Amino acid sequence: PCLFCDEVYQITEKKDDLLAHLVVKHKFVIADVNLISNFRRYIDYWKKRLKEQPITDYCSVIYIYSSISDPKEEYYLLCDVLPEDKDLRQFLQKQKLEEVLASQQKEREDNSFNAQCLFCKEHFTGNRSSMINHMATDHNFNIGQPDNIVYSNEFMTELQTMLNNLQCLYCEKIFKDKTSLKEHMRKKLHRKIKSNNRKYDKYYIINYLELGKNWEEIHTEDDGDNNTDIEDETEEQNITDWYKWKEEAGAQAVCLFCEFSSSLPDCLRDHMQELHDFDLHEIKLKLKLNFYQKVKLVNYIRRQVYQGICYGCQEEFQDKKELLDHMHSTDHISRIPAPTVWDQPQYYFPTYENDNLLCQLEDCEEDDDDEWREDDGVPVIAEDIPTTSLASQTFRREILNT
Repeated sequence: PCLFCDEVYQITEKKDDLLAHLVVKHKFVIADVNLISNFRRYIDYWKKRLKEQPITDYCSVIYIYSSISDPKEEYYLLCDVLPEDKDLRQFLQKQKLEEVLASQQKEREDNSFNAQCLFCKEHFTGNRSSMINHMATDHNFNIGQPDNIVYSNEFMTELQTMLNNLQCLYCEKIFKDKTSLKEHMRKKLHRKIKSNNRKYDKYYIINYLELGKNWEEIHTEDDGDNNTDIEDETEEQNITDWYKWKEEAGAQAVCLFCEFSSSLPDCLRDHMQELHDFDLHEIKLKLKLNFYQKVKLVNYIRRQVYQGICYGCQEEFQDKKELLDHMHSTDHISRIPAPTVWDQPQYYFPTYENDNLLCQLEDCEEDDDDEWREDDGVPVIAEDIPTTSLASQTFRREILNT
């Protein structure tokens, strides 16, 4: 409700309308509204108090001159210079902190969490920390320690809505399709949230600890660093430059499904995993493939995509984009046919000459803790050295003497 009349406003939707009404209609200003933890209770308190005593007992009077010839106008300012107002704000802040801590404790003990990862199809149930830790370790998307986060369901919904709207979580730029968004976030290192975006403050406990201060101001007081954003941007640029430099070095290997290429095996693997939901390493472990079977599977997929055939259902397409859209929408990318289809000698030979992805497969195998060597299912038989005339010592002596 308005402090002085019968007008009523929805705080969640029209808080600014109420403040404008107070200024225009009643010449009344509330200072630092954004620092009031519970605006509804704040208004209710002062509506009652302003009926008990004159407004000048609580407010500073400000005189405004529109022009030299116009008479002065009186405006009333309610702020925390008044001890009663300061105590009220601190009480509401403490009450809000207790409420947030109680909510956080409930979330920490709650095991009814049920959600899908923002970046892959893995589903998580139980405690919220499992998904938050998974995104940090598997997707390098770190939003902080689970115990420092509150209202996590609302937080995850907020982030998921942005991704559904094809909006980058960091720069908030909107893209034409999901593939472009994922590629942008990966290459620009935008797999994070914007630290100085105030809409995220409500999800972190640290922002409720001290009245009028967010996490950046508290952090600045701790280390005396006033250039957090500048340093973050500089570090991001340095990492991006290093990443691009590594990208340019070495032979480029092309993705199985699109035109993306990279000289880094990890980079190409992340690309196929995040943009196409295709994890060759996971397929290898699931199907217990040895190195040569991996080669044949890659060559088989290469040929099918080149011919415009979905290997999941064998449907043919004239346009490669239509093929990929179909495979993404139907999840046929992860539907690998039976080994009898692709585990054939003809797929020892690459579809493209000098397919560097096959070279990267060999590099990956060498870095894979020798797992495939332990039980690759391929017997290695030493080749017998054929007997020749040079094997005879008498014959060798005759040659040397001559």
